[in-house]
Amino acid sequence: MECWNVGFTPHYFNIPLFHFDSEWYICTPTLTMTREMSFFDHLEELRWCLIKAISAILVFSIAAFFAKEFIWHDIILAPARPDFISYKVLCKLGLLINQNSWCIEKLNFILQSRNMSGQFTMHLTGSFIIGFILAFPYVFYQIWIFIKPALSNKEVMITQGIIWVVSILFLTGVLFGYYLMSPLTINFLGGYQIDPEIVNQFDIISYVSTLSLIILSCGIIFELPVIIFILAKMGITTPGFLRHYRRHSFVIILIIAAIISPGPDVFSQLIMALPLVVLYEVSIWVAAWVENRKTVKLG
Repeated sequence: MECWNVGFTPHYFNIPLFHFDSEWYICTPTLTMTREMSFFDHLEELRWCLIKAISAILVFSIAAFFAKEFIWHDIILAPARPDFISYKVLCKLGLLINQNSWCIEKLNFILQSRNMSGQFTMHLTGSFIIGFILAFPYVFYQIWIFIKPALSNKEVMITQGIIWVVSILFLTGVLFGYYLMSPLTINFLGGYQIDPEIVNQFDIISYVSTLSLIILSCGIIFELPVIIFILAKMGITTPGFLRHYRRHSFVIILIIAAIISPGPDVFSQLIMALPLVVLYEVSIWVAAWVENRKTVKLG
């Protein structure tokens, strides 16, 4: 039975009403499905969700394909130039704390295309990656639409707003990867030499693959609180487990930060490690929230 408060005295409506605590309510029986969906019905539903998701990716990919100059010069290739905004900000921060090593005046590598179809292939690949990133909220919405009927009403209530949360976390991770992780990683790998006689000349395929891997990986890593929420709901992980291995996780985070940071000083490593530490702490809080709700339910 589901009821809604109508907020007034309905003298002239010919519908069943209930009076409770000086308020009038409309109550109707909860509707249930008279026929369960068959395996082929699920496949048909999945097919349409996939068609809609792929169509959204294609629309954004086509738009990115025709905006070639802006997408490639101003976005994809921007971290390969010393005038990239992240390098400028890091240089200003470095000058404030007397860290001149943070100022990057030149990137010691050259980009080139060794295959006849290399640039055209990368044009298609880059457009598809941009299209996927821009269409991700809608793609996840289609995934949610497909799995939502399998959830109970209580589970749907608990996961309200998950589309916004997942989309914001993913896009935040993408921006973090693009503006911080990518330029620092590209500067480190591009300037790394085992011998001065070896010149770094990278293929455009290698550059785009590295950039895409970093950005998409950061987008997925930023979904850690959502992943922990699901694992905690399933009983696979607990806040006690996460707290127990907190020090181990911090060591791994600091090692990663030390490898890709622009300088050998501790401060630059902390800049890289801080967002990941915050994500881990948020994940512990999420797991604790899930456990508390389970305790209240059992109590």
